[in-house]
Amino acid sequence: MTAFLLKGCAAIVTAHDAPVLRDHDLLTDGPAVAAIGPDLSGPDLPQDAQVIDASGWFVYPGLVNTHHHFFQCFVRNRAELDWTKLTVLEWLDRIYPVFGRLTEDAFHHASLSAIAELLKHGCTTAFDHQYCFPRHAGTRIVDRQIEAAERFGIRIHIGRGGNTLPKSKGSTIPDAILETTDAFLSDCARLIDAYHDPHPFAMRQIAVAPCQPVNCWRDTFVESVALARDRGVRLHSHVGEGESEVMRQRTGMRTVEWCEDVGFAGPDTFYAHCWELSRDELAAMARTGTGVSHCPEPVYLVGAEVTDIPAMHALGLTVGLGADGAASNDNSDLMHCIHSAYMLQCLAAGRRDDPVPHPSAFLGHATAGGAALLGRDDIGRLGPGLAADLFALDTRRLEFAGTRHDPVSLIPKVGVGRPVDLTMVNGRIVWDGTQFPGLDEAAMLAEAETVLDTIIPPGTTI
Repeated sequence: MTAFLLKGCAAIVTAHDAPVLRDHDLLTDGPAVAAIGPDLSGPDLPQDAQVIDASGWFVYPGLVNTHHHFFQCFVRNRAELDWTKLTVLEWLDRIYPVFGRLTEDAFHHASLSAIAELLKHGCTTAFDHQYCFPRHAGTRIVDRQIEAAERFGIRIHIGRGGNTLPKSKGSTIPDAILETTDAFLSDCARLIDAYHDPHPFAMRQIAVAPCQPVNCWRDTFVESVALARDRGVRLHSHVGEGESEVMRQRTGMRTVEWCEDVGFAGPDTFYAHCWELSRDELAAMARTGTGVSHCPEPVYLVGAEVTDIPAMHALGLTVGLGADGAASNDNSDLMHCIHSAYMLQCLAAGRRDDPVPHPSAFLGHATAGGAALLGRDDIGRLGPGLAADLFALDTRRLEFAGTRHDPVSLIPKVGVGRPVDLTMVNGRIVWDGTQFPGLDEAAMLAEAETVLDTIIPPGTTI
């Protein structure tokens, strides 16, 4: 693998909570960062090192996306889905029959689309919560997603989800995508055996991720906990996304209490969303070490209130950032989510007991925080021996005038609004600012639209 020397970086943000390094070089060697220093072009430079002029570049740790649904890319830009008139559960009831039309090829091409957008905006690790398994689509849906990830070179974590509670028992799940607990757990075990790599610099990992308590039998969660802890993998689910009162009416417990009761909580567990949770529920999560994947952009459409990130900080919860699926966020731009997360907290500041965290904290959610949720200590920061996962912004543009004094706060406060100039994963350049090296993006777009148009023909509504 080629070594790269990023020469004369205007700024290197090694971490959201570390001093910015100005006019430094960054050297990669294989999958790792080899050195960071003011001048690394001496005799110790590897002979095959490719030197890149990085003057004007701000270099950051690669972003870590901790919650997504790649398959939902085929329902983007649907104005007929009027969120002002639908609750989350009502929307699920409407959209699941559409999801049930997906084919194996559709899952693959939707994944390619999501991954391409993530990489173009600096995301180097993505956790996809794949919970949709139409029977007609076969048994290799996750395998095809991993194939898509390998094609681009992104670091991928797949949360193998599933829904097991029939609609007749109160779920929103049509029979076409309903699974049994045994079938769900059997495929989780298969995927762990086939793909999970627990070693440093792993490019593929698997988590056990039943979709959400409101749409699963209790035994599904109990047995998920047993399997995940036996195999040493993470646990994940949707929690606090508008379902807590339904759970209380059904079980006598709101979702967080129910999850703790079945053992689905702890340092190996993280929940997505959590916008409707009380401070007491957040405190309970803090006691168990359960983390949160905050998805800020769906709050605009789905959340009845802005997620209480200041309380999470005050209580010491580990917080990561997620783009979420296109059903409630029409883009896969995690960098934009950093800006949204900060601005939403500013909007709600007057209604909160705790202060809005410093802008740098929101960059931290998308880097080190996400790494912690995924149980990784080799990504989320830049330093010798850590993974060479990074992105770069060339700030020698007029739109950056007046902003370059503070690289750490630039993305949370200002936003970027354009693709980055370089994305590197595991020491390999996967986006060079204009193209994906070795890939024909135009051909991939044509293939994707051909497949997705068979699911929802052009001119039709859902």
